[in-house]
Parts: sequence; structure tokens; C-alpha cells
Amino acid sequence: MRFIVALYEVDRVFGGPEEGGWWYDTGELRRPLALAPTNDAAVAIAARANRLLDRLQRHKRPVDSAAYEGGRHRAHVFTTTAPPAYPAERPRYC
Repeated sequence: MRFIVALYEVDRVFGGPEEGGWWYDTGELRRPLALAPTNDAAVAIAARANRLLDRLQRHKRPVDSAAYEGGRHRAHVFTTTAPPAYPAERPRYC
């Protein structure tokens, strides 16, 4: 089995007004980064990419900031193919 590491532009979206309001994280695929033969190798690649991204993006506001304007990226690991966006369906408040 192969594992894919993909780069996503991340954001936080308003989920609804229940209990004072809630938010959820989203991501839009920007590009696949690497294929790895094992999960451990893929996680190591993603961790290295995220450390580099943290250094490169330190001047950008965090995703949970009210003034966030986009432009932050994160690497994620998947077992089959990288989805075009996550989550696949809008979460519902329970």
C-alpha cells in the first residue's frame, strides 16, 4: 500500500450559532507532495513539510484569528488518494 502526502490550503468556517457558535477546519488541495511506501515514512515527510511551513508562514495570522485572510498551508497524509477538499461533507452540530 502506498501513502500520499498532500499540501492543503487551510481555513476555518463558521458551522452555526448553536451554543454561542462553532467552527470547523477545512482544507483545499493545492498539490500532492510525495508518495511513501509506509505510513511512518509518510508521517515523517508530512512532519518535516509542516515544520518548514511553520517557519515560512510565521508572519501570517493563525487560522483561528478573526483577521485571518487565508494563505496558510498544511501537509496531510492519506492512504489512497488525496481528496480535493476536506471535510467531504459539512459537519452537523449534534
